[in-house]
Amino acid sequence: MQLGEYEVLEDMLLDGLKIVQDTRLYRFTSDSVLLSRFARVKNGDKIADFCAGSGIVAFHLFALQREKKRDLTFTLFELQPQLSSLSEKTAEYNGFENFSFVCGRLQEIPERYREQFSLVVCNPPYEKGGFENEEYHKAICRKELTITLSEIAKASAFALKFGGRLCMLHRADRLAEVCYTLKAHNLEVKRIQPVAGTPNDKPYLVMVEAVKGGKPACELLPVLYNR
Repeated sequence: MQLGEYEVLEDMLLDGLKIVQDTRLYRFTSDSVLLSRFARVKNGDKIADFCAGSGIVAFHLFALQREKKRDLTFTLFELQPQLSSLSEKTAEYNGFENFSFVCGRLQEIPERYREQFSLVVCNPPYEKGGFENEEYHKAICRKELTITLSEIAKASAFALKFGGRLCMLHRADRLAEVCYTLKAHNLEVKRIQPVAGTPNDKPYLVMVEAVKGGKPACELLPVLYNR
């Protein structure tokens, strides 16, 4: 595997594994690692990573689970070809053979993926507004310029089997919107965990697990502090 001019190998801080990053593009944050630890994985899960970026959620999730869970497969969906290419290089570098990659719009997810997954993980763009002072290719990773919460919910409901789970991050101040939007697409919120910087801060983020076709009942977990 040959790295490009601006590509670097960074430590995933798990088992000596590395992830390929491009110094010019959007870099992952600690939020992605939190999501990989929040998601509950079962043996044989077929996992989709929506808005995958350079793949940190899926790769970190696999690294955490590969000694505990068997026969996991991952499909990473990413809009930007440059970021999708980084994911492919990471899988090649680490020798991960259970990963595949789809580059394109989630709004146009191919029919072959209908009800194919038991788990979807998603760290979406969750800010509203323009990109006046940002580069576009970075802004679309943070802001709803190319996809909305409703479109992510629709794509998740399309891709999940009945009883499949969606685990996602979103802004704490949009929690009500997250819950009713997911419910409108037959995704029942079952777990919520707020995230704050310190015990003196109010939550800035929520992690949510929803089940396709699930019955109403929701567990509110203790606040997680991401210092």
